[in-house]
Amino acid sequence: MPAVVVSGSGDNPEYEGRTTIYVIVCVTIAAFGGLMFGYDIGISGGVTSMDDFLKKFFPTVYERKQQAHENNYCKYDDQHLQLFTSSLYLAALVASFVASKVCSKSGRKPTMQIASVFFLAGVFLTAGGLTIEMIIIGRILLGCGVGFANQAVPLFLSEIAPAKMRGALNISFQLFITIGIFVANMVNYVTSQIHPNGWRISLAIAGIPALMLCFGSLLICETPTSLIERNKVEKGRKVLRKIRGVENVDDEFDSIVDACEMARQVKHPFRKLMKPASRPPLVIAILLQVFQQFTGINAIMFYAPVLFQTVGFGNDAALLSSVITGVVNVLSTVVSVYAVDKAGRRILLLEACVQMFISQSIIGVVLLKDLKTTGDNLGKGEATFVVILVCLFVMGFAWSWGPLGWLIPSETFPLETRTAGFAFAVSSNMLFTFVIAQAFLSMLCHMQAGIFFFFAAWIVIMGLFTWFLLPETKGVPVDSMVDRVWKQHWFWSSFMYDDEYKADVKVV
Repeated sequence: MPAVVVSGSGDNPEYEGRTTIYVIVCVTIAAFGGLMFGYDIGISGGVTSMDDFLKKFFPTVYERKQQAHENNYCKYDDQHLQLFTSSLYLAALVASFVASKVCSKSGRKPTMQIASVFFLAGVFLTAGGLTIEMIIIGRILLGCGVGFANQAVPLFLSEIAPAKMRGALNISFQLFITIGIFVANMVNYVTSQIHPNGWRISLAIAGIPALMLCFGSLLICETPTSLIERNKVEKGRKVLRKIRGVENVDDEFDSIVDACEMARQVKHPFRKLMKPASRPPLVIAILLQVFQQFTGINAIMFYAPVLFQTVGFGNDAALLSSVITGVVNVLSTVVSVYAVDKAGRRILLLEACVQMFISQSIIGVVLLKDLKTTGDNLGKGEATFVVILVCLFVMGFAWSWGPLGWLIPSETFPLETRTAGFAFAVSSNMLFTFVIAQAFLSMLCHMQAGIFFFFAAWIVIMGLFTWFLLPETKGVPVDSMVDRVWKQHWFWSSFMYDDEYKADVKVV
């Protein structure tokens, strides 16, 4: 493959290397952590709309669903049903902080292996669940797996990738999430025809990506940064040569060593995160996760079959419509893989805000006008129009806020606060995913069509945030973020000169 030269500025050297086949293999295996996460996102909504599942665990919801004159917006409003979905994300929130410590002390690779073990245990309990307590405990174990995987995988991808390919390779995590969602929708469409245990098959198949990550991770290397950080210096140099495909890695190696030496001086990374100089990447990392959830994407992905049933599709048609949105999600994420290192991060985010705002607003208008609280659903043409608008919304999200919400935090923290800072990003994502998952069906019941205007208003705020406060990080080596990004920004530069910050901090 052609050589990739990672350019620096000022005193930062240029790092020579190429994107090797081994790096591609490592990236692919690690990205199965995203497949685990995506499959779970996609499978939950389909399972919770299956009659067999509802009859066994949520009979009151099933009875309400069968009523002749049910409330079109409230048929699935049940806190326990929402807890089945959302409990995973509450567990992931807590697990991400534990995973941060494991990631620092033991490395990115063991953290991914632990994630797969948690996930397999969760799959066993949910697929074999006999009581609501069993499946909730299973969901909590799945959440621990998600917390560990989402902590380790994006960091692994950013640290192993050459700078000019960092965006595309890191987005493979999000690409696999979208593939997982699509596969889950396909599985649900098939298993909904299998009675009475089709839902068990749907939940059990989640074990396949977990097994792939568990055994595949035996074949991949640890990142050079993690090895050097844990005093395995010569092994780190050897791995760096292997993943760059060249012998001359001295400049990049020395940069990593310098950053690790500086990181070792920070005994309390979480405390350092509270310092003013750490505020720019921390605030941006947290807000990106909050905004990612308040686009409304997970509300749609969790409950797509439920949403499409609400607007007039039957059960099978609703699941099929979810498959369609899954295809759009995957293909649009591929667009991001191609565009992120060419067009940049900011332009993708801003364009998507316009596209998502228009889609959400029109969906709200259509439902407000034509979907009454009780009585007939939307006509076939209007319901199809809603599906098209949902696809346009998913398209915009999939090439912007979805992948970049993970990419930008993984590339902007200095080494001494990287795992701690990314733990805040992961936990913030899980917290607000939990909030949306737990509240969406109740919000749909009480706000009705207004819920889409609620999310549209948040998208306006996101656009303003991106325009004024989010710097461009395209093509900037991670060891140059401070000098080339934060110190040059009209607002964030004011945080970079406190007494405890050293101007020559390098990041790897």
